[in-house]
Amino acid sequence: MKVTLLGTGTSQGVPVIGCSCEVCRSVDYRDKRLRVSVHLQVGGKSIIIDSGPDFRQQVLRERIRTLDALVFTHEHKDHTAGLDDIRAYNFSQHKDMPLYGEERVLEQLKREFAYIFSGIQYPGIPRVELHPITEEPFEIEGIPFIPIRVKHYKLPVLGYRVGDFTYITDANYISESEKEKVRGSKAIVLNALRQEPHISHFSLQEAIELLEDLQPERAYLTHISHLLGLHREVELTLPDFIRLGYDGLQIEV
Repeated sequence: MKVTLLGTGTSQGVPVIGCSCEVCRSVDYRDKRLRVSVHLQVGGKSIIIDSGPDFRQQVLRERIRTLDALVFTHEHKDHTAGLDDIRAYNFSQHKDMPLYGEERVLEQLKREFAYIFSGIQYPGIPRVELHPITEEPFEIEGIPFIPIRVKHYKLPVLGYRVGDFTYITDANYISESEKEKVRGSKAIVLNALRQEPHISHFSLQEAIELLEDLQPERAYLTHISHLLGLHREVELTLPDFIRLGYDGLQIEV
């Protein structure tokens, strides 16, 4: 499996509009973070988890010419706002785009993108087919997905394990039973928003402690804000098996 981090930033992205902090002024390309998303290439299939506001820019940058499915972790705008841009795949692939998400997430998409689901089908709108999922394992084109239930403050969110890879974003709590679904993963991508504790995201130290418990061979941090610090400086403080993710990073699992 090849995993590409399409975006590793928090909901505002980095740099933040109007901010002149050291991170937002950085010229290091690793400090330029689009909204969080990941691309999986596995079993000859192309799958993206979350389509944030930067979806178009991300798939163009990575030259993702085909897309077999789009999977959602939850309904927040920084994870769904780019849905309209799947139209290009509708046109080139001549088929509807399968969308996978919990029932409440799909209902939110119906409200926010009402024109897609309207009885009046305007020419050229995105064409989708909805696949409600639960916490039970499911398959996309024969590829097994194991949902991982986490909490984003009080909001239930899904992470996913695909083979030896686990992806968890927008979380600040995971139960012991859900940790067992993650154990044994060779690579984990986990959110770490900033240095200080946060109401709905793991802090850097909390993410490190969780990863030290789970003990993957490799781990990468994502959903990073400008408050975490400069990439080159923060990376020097991490355990050897943990690295900061950055936009465009590719991981072989």
